[in-house]
Formats: sequence, structure tokens, C-alpha cells
Amino acid sequence: MRARTKTALRAVVPGTAGLLLCAALWEAVPRLGLVESDYLPPFTTTLRALGRELGDGAFWSALGDTLTGWALGLALATAGGILAGLLIATVPYLRELTTSTVEFLRPIPSVALIPLAVLLFGTELRSVLLLVVYAAFWQVLVQVLYGVQDVDPVAEDTARAFGLGPWARIRHVVWPTALPYVMTGVRLAAAVALILAITVELVIGAPGLGHEINVAQTSQAVPDMYALILVAGGLGVAVNVVARAVERRVLSWHQSVRAEVPA
Repeated sequence: MRARTKTALRAVVPGTAGLLLCAALWEAVPRLGLVESDYLPPFTTTLRALGRELGDGAFWSALGDTLTGWALGLALATAGGILAGLLIATVPYLRELTTSTVEFLRPIPSVALIPLAVLLFGTELRSVLLLVVYAAFWQVLVQVLYGVQDVDPVAEDTARAFGLGPWARIRHVVWPTALPYVMTGVRLAAAVALILAITVELVIGAPGLGHEINVAQTSQAVPDMYALILVAGGLGVAVNVVARAVERRVLSWHQSVRAEVPA
């Protein structure tokens, strides 16, 4: 227990020190006149604006809208990526048939599809979901393909020799090997989904934090704008921490996770 506490402190202290240093620089730059405070208010001014936002019901409504779009989009992308990845990787010749299609569609940036989303769904939640799912789906799909490709052929041949059917081989051989890759894909997809959710809200005006940032910017409420940007950054950190915690929990049996725990 003591060793775990020391390990946790070694991980947290440098990060916290870095954040405090950034906050100090943020405070000093406008006060020293290096940047006008109209464009970059001091950190303490931004914190006061953040306090006002936290007491506003509209802020919590916007936060809920962003988290709803993020969570639904991530869930759909994860389910679709896992199912499609397992199907493509386990059906003979299907991966060869889809390789060109995947490599063509995957690099297309989701923001390029914003006009299509607006044309189809306007500024509703469905537009956010369309773009979030498209961006996050590829993160999961590619990792699943890599995971299935990493399955030991000897283990698969042994399972087939013992009479295991396709679903049994997927459950007992393919899935345990692919799961670490799947969790990596989900962790990456969680970050991408949050970025896309806020970006889409910012660009098309869908309800959420991105829309509130845009409103603050156009109304010259610069401290409120930076306060909302801080919230977006905090969400990103929280999503990463939660995703890593879930990954360690799900893969507690895996060597890569056990190696992180000191003896």
C-alpha cells in the first residue's frame, strides 16, 4: 500500500507542479504588459469568471448537452468499431476487400463533414452524434483489427483442433488477445469524441460548451470565454483519467497492467 501511494505521488506531483507553473505564467503575462488583458485576462480574473459560470444554470445545461453528445457518440462508436472490427478481421478475405475502403475513409477529417451534418440534421444533437461517431469509430476499429491480427496462430489452431466453434474461438482466444487493443482504442476514442463534440458545438451552434464559448467570444466576454475553455480542458483531463482507470480495471489480469503495480 505504501509503495502504491509513493507511485501515485510521483505521478501526481510533477503534473500538479506543471499546472501551477502554467497558472503563474498566465497570471504574470498580462500583468507585466506582455499581452493586453483585453485579449488574455489574468488567471485570477478567469477564475472569478469561472465561479460565476458555476453558479449559472445555463452553464450546467450546456455541460450536460456536451456530455450527452460525447457519451452517446462514444458508446455508438465503440459498439460499432468492435463489431465491425471482429467481423472484418475474422471473416476470410473480408479484410482484404475492405482495406482500401478503410484507408480511404479513415483520414477524412470529421470537420469536413460538418456541412453534410447541418444539411441532414441542422443544429440538433444528431449532427453532433454523426460527427462524433465518425471520428471515434476509426480509433476503435483500427485497434480491434490490430488486436485480432496479434492472435497467436498456434493458440487458434489448438482451439480449432479441440473442436471450438467460431464464436467459442472468438470468446476464448481472439477476445482476450484483442481486449488490450480495444481498451486503447476506446481511450483514444474518448478523447477524440470530446474534441469533436465541443468543436461541432462551436462551429454549428449546437447546444453545449462549444456554443457557450462562441457566445462569450462574440459578446466580448473574454474572461468567461477563457473560463469555459478551462472547463473544456478539465473535461479532457477527467476523461483521460477515467478512461485509464477503466482500462486498468478491465485489464487487471493482463501483464501490462500487473507490471505497473510494484511488488
